[in-house]
Amino acid sequence: MNRYQVVGRKAATDDHPNPEAYRMIIFAPNAVIAKSKFWYYMHQFRKMKKTTGEILDCVEIVEKNSRIVKNYGIWLRYQSRSGTHNMYREYRDLTITGAVTQLYNEMAGRHRTRPRSIQIIRTATVKAADLKRNNGMQFAKKNVKFPLPHRVASAKRGQKALSSSTFTTQRPTTFFG
Repeated sequence: MNRYQVVGRKAATDDHPNPEAYRMIIFAPNAVIAKSKFWYYMHQFRKMKKTTGEILDCVEIVEKNSRIVKNYGIWLRYQSRSGTHNMYREYRDLTITGAVTQLYNEMAGRHRTRPRSIQIIRTATVKAADLKRNNGMQFAKKNVKFPLPHRVASAKRGQKALSSSTFTTQRPTTFFG
């Protein structure tokens, strides 16, 4: 999933030579689908569609610092079998596009929601103190630890993993505590 900034407007006419331009941040797998979603939303919000308008710009937005894990809050609206629902979700990821990918995967798994029926209203970076969901709070502490119990010694390049032979009669020792 990528983040695109799409700018479009109604096509210029003699009556309106310079119509108002509209900008949207849209999450889509590619630029073609981003433009399609832009026209879908513009038709809902304004009396404008692809045949009466024009796209001025479509640019992919790349996150500057994608080395730090951040908390993201996503407000969304989705269509289920029983109706339309509003929802707020929190995710931890390196980038907002990674968090949105997690959102689409989780909504598909938990609610059987197709990507076409999900509308992302707003996204924001959430501070650790402002988190609302327990899953994000447990990782936002200062002294969080990630123990690695019961791991098997991995092979080095050109060597076997546990011993010189591939098969052995002894089980591997997986506790290094």
